[in-house]
Amino acid sequence: MTEQALDELGPVDYLVIEFPAGEADFSGEIAEELVRLVEAGTIRLIDAIVLTKDADGSVDAVEFEDLEDLGPLVALEAELAELLAAEDVEQLANAMEPGSVAGVIVYENLWAAPFAAAARRAGGQLIASGRIPIQAIIASLEADEADEADEANEEEGA
Repeated sequence: MTEQALDELGPVDYLVIEFPAGEADFSGEIAEELVRLVEAGTIRLIDAIVLTKDADGSVDAVEFEDLEDLGPLVALEAELAELLAAEDVEQLANAMEPGSVAGVIVYENLWAAPFAAAARRAGGQLIASGRIPIQAIIASLEADEADEADEANEEEGA
């Protein structure tokens, strides 16, 4: 990558999506949505692999190009770089349950690239980022609703 291209790079993230053994379908709706995000210019897919963690904890990593049925992902496969190293795969697999399969994608947030580049040109640098899992947001909202219901019940009983 040229120095100018690196200067314009947006934030790069990864996702690990785990499925019980035998229930992973990377060629269906998931693939269609990923292709849509790429075609819309929202993200640029950098790397993608499938991890299988056996019941004994051993891990196998398969690059997308080695999968038999890519479905709509075949359009994206040619553009992928092999960015994830063996150590990365090991670390990602630690989060998986034995006997599961996971899809891993590494992607650039193209929508944020102009902002990130402007921040770098202004002398700033990203020093932290994070993601709040949707399950945590749902749990928080449900807890708030339960608290509000409890408060309403206490006011009625007072």
